[in-house]
Amino acid sequence: MVGTRPEIIKMAPVIGEINALFGAGSALVIDTGQHYDESMSGQFWRELGLSAPEVRLDAGSRTRAGCLGYLTEELGRVFAGRTPSAVLVQGDTNTTAAAALAANAEGIALVHVEAGLRSHDRAMPEEHNRVIADHLADLCCAATPQNLVNLAAEGIPDNRTMLTGNTIVEAVESQLPGEEDRWAVLDTYGLRPDRYILATIHRPENTDDPATLRLIIEALAGLADSVPVLFPMHPRTRLAVKRAKCEELLDRMRVVEPVGSREFLSLAAHAGVLVSDSGGVAEEVSVLKRPLVVVRRSTERAESMAAGFARLVSPQRIGSAVAYVLFGLGEHLARLAKTPCPYGNGTAASQIALATKQLIEQRKD
Repeated sequence: MVGTRPEIIKMAPVIGEINALFGAGSALVIDTGQHYDESMSGQFWRELGLSAPEVRLDAGSRTRAGCLGYLTEELGRVFAGRTPSAVLVQGDTNTTAAAALAANAEGIALVHVEAGLRSHDRAMPEEHNRVIADHLADLCCAATPQNLVNLAAEGIPDNRTMLTGNTIVEAVESQLPGEEDRWAVLDTYGLRPDRYILATIHRPENTDDPATLRLIIEALAGLADSVPVLFPMHPRTRLAVKRAKCEELLDRMRVVEPVGSREFLSLAAHAGVLVSDSGGVAEEVSVLKRPLVVVRRSTERAESMAAGFARLVSPQRIGSAVAYVLFGLGEHLARLAKTPCPYGNGTAASQIALATKQLIEQRKD
């Protein structure tokens, strides 16, 4: 099950391992269309070398309640007709929660990839989605030891959990272009290594309130007066900037359309600092060994913070946090280069595929 850019990227290694273990074509890929803009999903299928999804739905830009209702009903029909041996969901999207509910309703084994993340922030819709998936899952694949602790604290028994690491590690390692190709990407934008800021903002907590969004855009525009700021802009963010009436501030930055996975990794790998509210980016920087300023109220990626790859700030603190990183950048990069990635060793997808096979065999018995 996928429906968003991060899900496509993180499930690509799992799809490959499932097909390798069970036989070519064994993985039936369903794209719910939660990221309905072609630039936010279509290009990622092509770049990841994946075939087009066998089933496509139209979750689109519905409300959360509308999306959950539509997907649960539609996926229930799909599962009843296809009778899969197991349903694999990833992360904490509406796609994840709806597929978990539909699989449970149809009595199909459910595997939750990236289980056990907790922000302990009930204002986040994603927190509810991931809790639903964890408690319905027959197998919770946790990325870190802390994720296992979180699952145990909620009463999920050990025989339904396992530590696998995070598939983001193999996804980044397989998708990161070689050095020459990365330089070519930087040349396209007229950027020099370590001398620019890469920004992405898309979460509702940052885009739905015009005052909050204006603070973020003002901070980035202020930084752009001294350091180039490249801002691949999410479609919902572009609309929100227009509503917030701060479009004129974008002229001080280099605002571009969303970029593909390989291009984004090339840019991230050489950015002096990243500014983002993306959970996936908070993981990617730990593989790329780059510093990140996270603009959110809370985070479920505490491991990135604890290891020193990321720092959580409010919109008002973006400027000072970025300045701190850039001032001692050489020191920061040297430290991060020696810091182990907290999300595993790049074998998560193969572990998940094998565990799924074992789960299916157990249910047959």
